[in-house]
Parts: sequence; structure tokens; C-alpha cells
Amino acid sequence: MEHKAGHVQHHEHHHHQQIGWLRASVLGANDGLLSTAALLAGMVAGHGGRETLILAGIAAMVAGAFSMAAGEYVSVSSQADTQAADLAIEERELNKNPDLELLELTRIYVQRGVSEPIARQVAAQLMEHDALAAHARDELGLTEIAQARPIQAALASASSFAMGAIFPILAVLFVPQAELFASLVLLTLGFLTALGALAAWAGGAPMTRGAVRVLFWGGCSLAATSIIGHFLGITGL
Repeated sequence: MEHKAGHVQHHEHHHHQQIGWLRASVLGANDGLLSTAALLAGMVAGHGGRETLILAGIAAMVAGAFSMAAGEYVSVSSQADTQAADLAIEERELNKNPDLELLELTRIYVQRGVSEPIARQVAAQLMEHDALAAHARDELGLTEIAQARPIQAALASASSFAMGAIFPILAVLFVPQAELFASLVLLTLGFLTALGALAAWAGGAPMTRGAVRVLFWGGCSLAATSIIGHFLGITGL
């Protein structure tokens, strides 16, 4: 009787595969939530009116979203330009000195623990298949996961900033003025804790640690703007 071995599917999920969009999205949501809430909390502490608060909140959301998008786009575009320049240099070297590039790739594999004959054989086969891709991955460390995507990063930052900023604005719209300051603080700290825990979970880190560090800095920001707003309100500035 013949026994045919079945094909076992094995799939591993690695957290670094999602770190690019996760970083931009969490940063944008945290910034949108905290910066808008801190601004509004400071104005509430300074006895700002509801209409003024709504106007300030919307202005902060729009300006912050565009600022995040522009900053992320410029930053990631610079990274993409650097990657493209490195690939162009590598492509010229492959056309100019293919033997030296083969030796270079072989040495990389030897340093990783592969015996030299096998390393040379693997390097030759990979270069025959796609020389530039082999050197981009193993010499330059450029993979599809690490590839810079400026537009994706900009859209993720802008949209997540706006999503974070909308919650303090909704609080201003629907919460009574007498309860607004406490509601803003509690809502902001609650969402910051959730975002910190979510980011830590998605990145494979302890959720408590992620929540606590975001909660700490968020509390400091809210306290600072509230104190400043209170004293400016007293002085009538």
C-alpha cells in the first residue's frame, strides 16, 4: 500500500508585517485625539463658549489632518527617494562588476552561517533569477514590507488623525457645559488607554505597558493645557 504524504500548510503571522501602517495610524489617532482634546480642555478651563469650542475643535481637526498628511508624505517620500537611489547604484554595479557582486553576495551568506560552496551556489542561482532583487533584499535590506509608500502613509495619518479628533468635538456638541471638562478628560484618557493597548497587542507587546505609557503622557498634556487655560481665563487674556 502506498502512502502519500499530505501537504501540511504552515503559516506564521509576524507582527512586523503590519508595523508600517500601524505606526502611522496609531500615531495619527493618538495625535488627533490628544491634541484636539487638550486644546478644548484648555479652552474649557479658560471658560470658552460652546460655539468657540466647536470652531476651535474643527479647525484643529482639519489643520492637524493636513499637517499629519504632509509631514508623513514628505518623510516617507524622502525614504522612498533614498531607496530608489540605492537601487540605482546597485543596478549600475551589477552591470559593471557582476563577478564582484556575486562575491559580495556570497560573503553575506557565509557571514550568516552558510558554507562557502553552498553560499556561492545560492548566490549564483539568486542572481540568475533576479540579481537586483537578491542584492536589494540581502545587501540593502529592502523588502516589500520595508518598501516606502508615501501616499498610503499620508492617507493613513490624515484619516486616523481626523477619527481621533472627532471624539472631543462630539463631546463639546452633546455634553452639558457644566460637565464638559470632566467628560473631555475621562473620554480622552479612556480612548488613549484603548489605543495604547490596541497598538501594543497588534505589535505583539504587553498591552498594559502600551496603555500605561500612552496614558501617562496624555495625562501630562491634558494637565498642562488645562492649567494654562485656567490661568489665562482668570487674567482675561
